[in-house]
This record gives sequence, structure tokens and C-alpha cells, in this order.
Amino acid sequence: MKTLSRILALLLLAQTVLAQGIDDGDPLLNRPAERTYDIILESGYLKVGVYENFPPYSYEVDGEPRGIDVELGRRIAEEMGVDFIVHWITPDENLGDDLRNNVWKGHYLAKRRLADVMLRVPYDKTYAYMQDSTGEYINEQVVLFGPYQQETWQVAYNPEKLDSVETVAVFQYHPIGVEIDTLPDFYLTSGLGGRMREQVQHYPNVREAFQAMREGEVSAVMGMRAEIDHELAKPGNADFKAASNGFPGIGKQVWDVGMAIKHTHRQLGYALEAIVDKLVKSGELNELFASEELRYSVPDYYREFLDQQAIARAEGEL
Repeated sequence: MKTLSRILALLLLAQTVLAQGIDDGDPLLNRPAERTYDIILESGYLKVGVYENFPPYSYEVDGEPRGIDVELGRRIAEEMGVDFIVHWITPDENLGDDLRNNVWKGHYLAKRRLADVMLRVPYDKTYAYMQDSTGEYINEQVVLFGPYQQETWQVAYNPEKLDSVETVAVFQYHPIGVEIDTLPDFYLTSGLGGRMREQVQHYPNVREAFQAMREGEVSAVMGMRAEIDHELAKPGNADFKAASNGFPGIGKQVWDVGMAIKHTHRQLGYALEAIVDKLVKSGELNELFASEELRYSVPDYYREFLDQQAIARAEGEL
């Protein structure tokens, strides 16, 4: 009987360990999953999820977190009166995986490693309320909220190779660099009936695509505007220019970027939303972007109810 009791005890212990996931002894990483607003204030820190190695949004310089999203996370934590702790996110196959692994459930190898809030999440109502074949909401475990930036696509080009870029049709005849397996990659390889496909050169990221442009391998680079602006601000890329062309047929030319929390943490969401709302309307977020030599655009979310003067103030034009 004692032997059976020991076996049952061991089984229960094993189940508990598996349920908790890996614990490396760091309380900041292996925290309880249910960190409510009050618990966050009591703990004295806010853990903000940002994508790793993703300049200019979030990256490291000499071991220190840098980037727009990192600075926004610091500003939010400061407004809450707590310390900022970075939670680096390694991107998975899709956004749903990233939300599951970092916001509401945790990766199967480290289920307790969760962010209090995740930044750089597309603010899209269609995606937020997407349903599966049974009518269940796919994203019911998370709340997408607090849009803080409008992002768009951008082309930069070498004026020694191209006089201008009025239309993407020019890339039927001139090579252009893109990050592999991104929307610019799919767009340029399939657009115009595939006539640009042979001119599309693939790179691990926008930074290496710019290096290829410096070395004369490509005449232009396409990526997100902030990524392009970040590279154009570097001394080695000073001779390159931002194009003014549009992207017909790309699907989403512009989109809002916001935040995500676990659906049970709505009080935290209300507090974060109020802080971000103040930063947007006051123009402080525009100043933050300008300090990094990046252009800022107010999200469409605000354009629905702010007048032109308020939008101009938010974008630093007043």
C-alpha cells in the first residue's frame, strides 16, 4: 500500500512539473500566468513582449534593448510607475502562434514564460473576430487593442541605377531586393503576371538587402516604411532615396499596429490603452519616432474621430 501511495505521489508531482513547464529559477521569466493589473503594480515591473532582432522596432545594441517598440514599452512602464522588462519574441509560423506562445498559453517548452503585453500586433477587426468552421472565435483567448502606429510599404532606390520609381513596373528590368517569405516577396514575384519575378533577389532581412544595394547587386529594396527609413538614416546609405510609388493590388497598403493581452486581463488593457491614447494625441509618439529618424503616421483608428487639427498635432505638424 505504501508503494502504491509513493507511485501516486510521484505521478501527481510529475503532472505538476509538466503543467508548470520549465523553471530555470528566474522569477521574472517563470512568473505565474495570471498577472492581473494589481499584481503587476505590486510586483513593480511590466513585462513587454517585442520581436527579437527586428530593427528599428526592437533589437539589441551591445546587449541593450533598443528600438521604437522598446522605447514605447519603457514609456508605458514609466507611466504605470513600474520597471520595464523586455520579453523577446522569436517569431513562429504565424501571428496566431506568436500570440499563443507569448500572451495566453506559452510555448510547450516554457509555458510560464509569458509577456504581460505584446507590441507590434496588427490591429485588424477582421482578424480579431475571425471564426473557424464551427463558428468559434479563433482569437478568443486574446484582446487586440490600442493601435499606436500606422505602417505602410516603401521602396528605396539607388539614383545611380534608376532616375525615379513612379511604378513597380520598372522592376521588370531592374533587380530589387526583398526579405524572403514576406509580402513584398510574394507581391513582386507574382505581380504583373509574374514579369518581375526574375528581378526579385532574396535576403534574410532588409539590412542585408541594403548591403546588396550598396554593392550594386540590386537597384532598389522594398520593405516596411520604418525599416526603410531606418536604413536610409545610416551614413552608408545616404545616397539612396525613398520612392513615392504606390503598390496596386498588394492587398493592404497601410495597416494599424497595436497591442495584445490575454482576454482575462482587460483591466490592464484599459490602463495601457489610456497611456497610449495620451502618447498618440499629444504628439509624444511622433517625437519618439522622430528621435529615431523615422516617419510617424496616426493610425486609421484615430482618423475616424479626430479632426484634422488634432491629427496634425499628433503627427507633429503643429
